[in-house]
Amino acid sequence: MLDEIRPDEATAVVEAPHQERKRVVVVGGGFAGIAATRALRRADVDVVIIDRRNHHIFQPLLYQVATAVLSPAEIAAPIRQLEVKQRNLSVLLAEVTGVDIASRTVEAAAPGVGVRKIAYDYLVVATGMRPSYFGHDEFARFAPALKSLNDAEKIRAKILSAFEVAAATEDASERARQMTFVLVGAGPTGVELAASLAQMVKVTLRGNFRHIDPAQASIILLDAGQRVLPTFAEPLSRRVTRRLTKLGVKVLTGAKVETVDAEGVVAGGSRIPSATVLWTAGVAASPIPKMLGTKTDRAGRALVDPFLKVVDAPGVFVVGDAASVMQNEHPVPGVAQAAIQEGRYVGRLIAKELKGREVKRPFRYFDKGNMAVVGKNYAVLERGWLRTSGALTWLVWAFVHILALPQLQNRLRVQRQWLWSYFTGQRSSRLIPEPPRDAALRSDR
Repeated sequence: MLDEIRPDEATAVVEAPHQERKRVVVVGGGFAGIAATRALRRADVDVVIIDRRNHHIFQPLLYQVATAVLSPAEIAAPIRQLEVKQRNLSVLLAEVTGVDIASRTVEAAAPGVGVRKIAYDYLVVATGMRPSYFGHDEFARFAPALKSLNDAEKIRAKILSAFEVAAATEDASERARQMTFVLVGAGPTGVELAASLAQMVKVTLRGNFRHIDPAQASIILLDAGQRVLPTFAEPLSRRVTRRLTKLGVKVLTGAKVETVDAEGVVAGGSRIPSATVLWTAGVAASPIPKMLGTKTDRAGRALVDPFLKVVDAPGVFVVGDAASVMQNEHPVPGVAQAAIQEGRYVGRLIAKELKGREVKRPFRYFDKGNMAVVGKNYAVLERGWLRTSGALTWLVWAFVHILALPQLQNRLRVQRQWLWSYFTGQRSSRLIPEPPRDAALRSDR
């Protein structure tokens, strides 16, 4: 189904063989890419989905993997499982390195195989976002971000290692530095991670150390803005700040980070000694939208028309976080629901065009509201005029997230884990090292 060339022939254009069925190439196995793929499951078309990872991640719960609430396998599912239920689909583990609009081909490097050029009739780019350090990429060495399972596992190991060093050292100042955790960025990820970390040090690690008390750890949430959760209404932002403070998190707003190094952070002119700095601030689009030769916004997202099409690139769509979509003079938010709706819309649009039907209705985002969880039994919700917070809101959040998990068996396992740990306060058992990635994500689990 795929056209292959040798690496030394990478400059040659490979024409697609004559075929009766059209081919749709989807780049990216995130929310948008999976939604577009599934929307084409009954279409008379061959679908190829390309991703450099072999699994789909439920990103809203990555912070719980980082803080030992969940294991990686509970928020991930093999992309290849889609082939079982979708007969017109092929999955390719590869990294897209180029897009040729003129020849309508995608260049992809597959591990152990080499470079392939894959011809397409329709191309859907759903490559999502990557961390942005606002021009200070040197910060990445000392402040890992949270965008993948590997990131979550590294952060968890970094947190646990800090407590091990704190327990072993006899230097009081070094112990304090090891037990100080700084999170840069007070958006939803930063708030959720800070609250979950506070729960971890007070509950999960309680009684695990004889010479130190993890509950005495200092958790600092920094942001250059004037309040946490800036995309939420100000009253909800104030409630979240009070909740974080109650959990033991120190919130410092209006503090711009100037330096991140091995010793800690310099923010607002003051140094904060810390052995664990976590980056939960900016994001930028992957480089693939720029390969399309279209205009992009400051974050690198492709500017698309109301039908999510790339102007002057027939058959090319960009969806999810990689796309900049305007609606009612406001950008569509970069959240999971928006990505799912965009992917589903494009998949259905392509299916209709394949039948010779003209699509006249542009994409419209249905806002189901913004949510963020802030520790045990507490969440905030904003949808239009509705603004709620508390335990009932947390139950709504848990229900929505469980329904959205990639596997039913994961939903049931996570549901039991949440209900048990959050309502009883029992310590998590997720401190044991995980098995290798391929073993953890086998389709026959």
